[in-house]
Amino acid sequence: MEIQTSGRPIDTLLEKVLCMNILSSDYFKELYRLKTYHEVIDEIYNQVDHVEPWMTGNCRGPSTAFCLLYKFFTMKLTVKQMHGLLKHSDSPYIRAIGFLYLRYVADPKTLWTWYEPYIKDDEEFSPGSNGRMTTMGVYVRDLLLGQYYFDTLFPRVPVPVVRQIVANLEKMKLPTKHSGVTGESSRHGSDDTARRPPSVKAALSVSFGQRAPHRASTRDSSPVRRALPPPRERSSPSDRRSHSLEGPDRHRRDRDRDDHRERDRDRDRDRRRELDRNERDSRDRDYYRSKYEKSERDSDRYKRSSSRRSRSRSRSRSRSRSGSRSAHVQGSASEHRSSPFRDASKEKAAASVPSNLAKLKDLYGDATDKKSAENDGSRLHSDYGTEEVIRLGGSTWR
Repeated sequence: MEIQTSGRPIDTLLEKVLCMNILSSDYFKELYRLKTYHEVIDEIYNQVDHVEPWMTGNCRGPSTAFCLLYKFFTMKLTVKQMHGLLKHSDSPYIRAIGFLYLRYVADPKTLWTWYEPYIKDDEEFSPGSNGRMTTMGVYVRDLLLGQYYFDTLFPRVPVPVVRQIVANLEKMKLPTKHSGVTGESSRHGSDDTARRPPSVKAALSVSFGQRAPHRASTRDSSPVRRALPPPRERSSPSDRRSHSLEGPDRHRRDRDRDDHRERDRDRDRDRRRELDRNERDSRDRDYYRSKYEKSERDSDRYKRSSSRRSRSRSRSRSRSRSGSRSAHVQGSASEHRSSPFRDASKEKAAASVPSNLAKLKDLYGDATDKKSAENDGSRLHSDYGTEEVIRLGGSTWR
């Protein structure tokens, strides 16, 4: 029968960066040729010399042990096969990969049942690449108590299950703290992982869009980036009290400094706004002043032009008035001058008419009747010599 699992998909058991590196590695693709459980065990025996998730050196690819572990994930081992792995006597790394398989795949409630027979196992081996030796029992206890494994992350174990495991260890009078043989219990890093090249570690997370699990240790604990702090000495109660008092004071000073900076920024912003407002007011005043002066100049120009036009009109009227007056005076004078001559001519014409009539009467005789002569004489006198009509012998001569 198969092992009781947690039900999680295979690709979610490992962290994304590690899983993608395993699936894309050439070594894992070569493992397709291994078809049986025993062939994978033989490969572990021949190739595995540590059970860290990453290779050492500059390669920084997935380790051989984790590629073979993922191969077991795809095969879905049975209970009988798992007991064969945990009790294998040829290589401790075969047993270690079996315990890792249970830590990733098995139901957390069944972990203590699987691990309890091997809690005090004294077989020695080196789980990491640094050569640090430990026993299989200590390794198994770290797998139960730790959340991190050589800078990678294990599936979470529920808190009630962890409490039960701790209680069982206490009953067996075994340590209930992480010993550190599988790396640090947090992501602050360890000395052995800090020796890896940081540039290669950073490159692992670029192509997969995820932060590599070991980047925190590289940044925080790498000797190239910073020196490790000196060990903290045991402090006295007075020192602890002074530190506890210093903490609030420091926070208060930081808060006051932030308040001062904020007030300075507000003051500068208000000053800039005031300057901008004054500048706008001065521009508006200049604009309206220039507009007012222009309107004043236009009104003065209009008044001067209107006064010039009115003066020119008055001069032309006076000139025309004086001309008409002079013409009238000249006309009256000419009339006065010409009236005596006109009267004299009229008198001459009136005097000459009777004389001419008398001469004509003497020459031709009086052939007309007196009445017509009287009428003609009266018409002649009335016309002032403008027309002279002489009737001689009954005919009219003009």
